[in-house]
Amino acid sequence: MRRSATAPKWIALTTGLVSAAALAVPAPAAAEPVRPQGGERAADAPWVIAHRGASAYRPEHTMAAYRLALRQGADVIEPDLVPTSDGHLVARHENELSGTTDVAERPEFADRRTTKVIDGKEVTGWFSEDFTLKELRTLRAVERIPDIRPRNTRYDGKYKVPTWEEVVSFWKKADRHPKYAGVKLIPELKHGAYFDSIGLDTERILADSLAGHGLDGEDSPVIVQSFEPGSAREVDSLVGNPVVQLISPSQPELTTPEGLDGVAGYADAIGPDMRLVLPIGEDGLPGEPTPLVGDAHDRDLLVTPYTLRSENAFLPEGYRKGDDPAAYGDHLSYYTEVLETGVDGVFSDSPDHLREARDRYLEDQG
Repeated sequence: MRRSATAPKWIALTTGLVSAAALAVPAPAAAEPVRPQGGERAADAPWVIAHRGASAYRPEHTMAAYRLALRQGADVIEPDLVPTSDGHLVARHENELSGTTDVAERPEFADRRTTKVIDGKEVTGWFSEDFTLKELRTLRAVERIPDIRPRNTRYDGKYKVPTWEEVVSFWKKADRHPKYAGVKLIPELKHGAYFDSIGLDTERILADSLAGHGLDGEDSPVIVQSFEPGSAREVDSLVGNPVVQLISPSQPELTTPEGLDGVAGYADAIGPDMRLVLPIGEDGLPGEPTPLVGDAHDRDLLVTPYTLRSENAFLPEGYRKGDDPAAYGDHLSYYTEVLETGVDGVFSDSPDHLREARDRYLEDQG
């Protein structure tokens, strides 16, 4: 669809979107719209986007992780979507299942282990597209990075893999609650071209679901994202929902002025790797922000980079505390540096930490 010069209603997020009564961290009082470097932010407050749910505290992409993200003050919740063999979308970061489920321990599925080429990379394991929904629902989620998040392993085996339809039902129920009304969903479609090649059109499956739920259109609370421009364009043509073009470091052509001109023709936002916005120097501290935020804002594109994590293992060296990779570093300082670049939202595994940093930042701005 042709992008309007007027920003759609879905960006009209204010600091009061999630009620302060629902949170341990109070919302700032009557903050004025932020005037960030790199252009004016489209929303009054940068979004707290729960990356795979509150995945620092529960195994990722489980209903428990999504529920906790709400309680921690997330404005947007992200379910990644992959298909089953019978055409259902389920919430997993990857179609390879052994990293986040107990499939490798299930003898009845031992013969499903195989090697495939996904997006040019050889991958060995068990794949969602080789399971019916009924079979996949017998699996149980496990923590993906137990060495960094050992406390999450206590939940191993407790939760099923959610379907997209379950996530929508969860969202609808939450949206009727005064504490959580207005929270959005930002599903990511994974490996669209690969799934097309094996006859699973995930863009069409999602589009049909959105239309069936009345969640299609540019004012929808469901924002669709993909790393693949072809997939993002297809979703835009099918339902016209807000679209985010994710950008990895291997896609630098999308961050140039010419690349952003093209992205603005089908997308409403970009979701770049964090260091495409805020490079880290040899001293382990941020250097000067790149022009990406300002260039995107000049084209009416929001900027929602990924991913903030609070453990030393994931923080830039200058923000680490001690030698334990699983311990928290000075995450609030780093999160604040990211917010000061003028981004419109940020993905985080710890929505509570990002919410605290966001609220403190707005208080300082006010």
